[in-house]
Amino acid sequence: MKRLIERFVGLVKGSITGFDRIVFKGFILPLMSAHGAMSFCRINGILNKDYKKWMMKQTECIVETAEQYAKANCGQGIIAIPTWRIRKEAVAHERQRVEQIENGLIGVWSCMEAASSYRARYCPKSGYPQLQNYSTRCKHLYFYFDHHQFGFMNIRLQTWFPYHIQICLNGREWLRRCLQRQGIQFLAKGNKLLYISDYQAAQRLLEKQLDVRFTKLLDGFLPVVFPMIREILGPHLSYYWTMWQSEWATDLIFDSPGALNSIVDSLLRHAHMSATSTRVLRYLDRPLTLSGKPHARSTDEVLTRVTDFNDGVRVRHWVDCNSVKVYNEQNVLRVETTINDPGKFRVFRHKQGQSPNEPKSRLSLRKGVMDIPLRAIVSREVNERFMNDLAMLKDESPAHKLIDEISSRRTQAGRRFRALDPTGKDRELLQSIADPKFRISGLTNKMLRQGLSETRFGSKRTEKQLSAKISRHLRLLRVHGIIRKLPKQNRYQLTLKGIKLTNLLNAFLAASTEQLMEMAA
Repeated sequence: MKRLIERFVGLVKGSITGFDRIVFKGFILPLMSAHGAMSFCRINGILNKDYKKWMMKQTECIVETAEQYAKANCGQGIIAIPTWRIRKEAVAHERQRVEQIENGLIGVWSCMEAASSYRARYCPKSGYPQLQNYSTRCKHLYFYFDHHQFGFMNIRLQTWFPYHIQICLNGREWLRRCLQRQGIQFLAKGNKLLYISDYQAAQRLLEKQLDVRFTKLLDGFLPVVFPMIREILGPHLSYYWTMWQSEWATDLIFDSPGALNSIVDSLLRHAHMSATSTRVLRYLDRPLTLSGKPHARSTDEVLTRVTDFNDGVRVRHWVDCNSVKVYNEQNVLRVETTINDPGKFRVFRHKQGQSPNEPKSRLSLRKGVMDIPLRAIVSREVNERFMNDLAMLKDESPAHKLIDEISSRRTQAGRRFRALDPTGKDRELLQSIADPKFRISGLTNKMLRQGLSETRFGSKRTEKQLSAKISRHLRLLRVHGIIRKLPKQNRYQLTLKGIKLTNLLNAFLAASTEQLMEMAA
């Protein structure tokens, strides 16, 4: 991060790094298997054949209790959502805005969603019903709060046995509440802090989040959303908490959106161009050979995508379920690591149940909340590797090598194709495909026709003739490796080679004769 800040010295006013969105899931481990569920029923005098009747009774009580809680705390009972496709967060934000709720419960919503539970089925071997794992759909309750300590947050409760629970917090919302209590001035939009009067103090507050006893914190929400837990499950069962998903964000806060916009195009282009498989694997701590190449037997698949993001652009690299991305919004440049599968990362830690005095081993990162400090270290290191490349990587390859490659004829499937003429008859086409909008959506024959119809390339041609000409040239560009066809689409995307060539061409055409002479000298 320091190198990236130094690169933009004078433009960056401050920086913060820490957790953004964090999703916890709670499970009652003894009830995670059918055998454990039957043991619970046997201990509590519930016959397997009566399990469903007992469960539905408990579900009714859970829903009724939530209904009373909602009416008492926000004046509105449970609101049913017809489909899981509706973004509940947007619905909650809208209710908060309309009702002007500044603190406390915003509302409780219900939705039928996929769940794992149990059902009783006759077992010929035992001669009586036994519980079996059951994938189904059941009612889930969503509690949305504007919490005095944690800001905007939500809790999701499965109303069917074994009552899985999910708690979603946001580290930046948490930080905002801390700044308010400390009297530190700031300006925020969404979960972005656009200005902070004391960046060092803000960073210290973010780091304090790692010192929280998360098991105690998360258990503290249970009496609010699940007050019947002891009545239903008894005094001895408790939730095992995991960090199901984490986002670790590093924000570089620029002086103004204009200051960021002046460099963001080249920076994001660099992030896209530098996304070789080797580098992305290194960012996300996947194993490489001593030579720095992926292992021959490696099954890791690297995916890179460029998309619009609010009022900016996002470049995101995936390896399996984990990713690292960079994007801009307002005056904030954010680099963010998302971990959904922590087991892909190796860390030095003690084995389960091992004495602290014993030596640590290099083991997989776990989802349990006890590994949150290690997850923070891993996430920070991913961000740092990515930002170091953004700050330091340069394309040092001579331009003539690229020109020489495209200035030669090619043969494919026994058919010969001419060389490209980037400053002559192919100039207008290459300038057209270099349009930044095609970096996001890709390009089509129709899109190019719209831009080339008034040029020499498309002059004196009907739309049908121009379409045929563009199709031939798209084939030519594919043969030379300038573009690639997207799977199952009549849409094309610039390759790394194509990006380099079009950037080189645009830089050459934009430079004055004097500038070119100075560079030559």
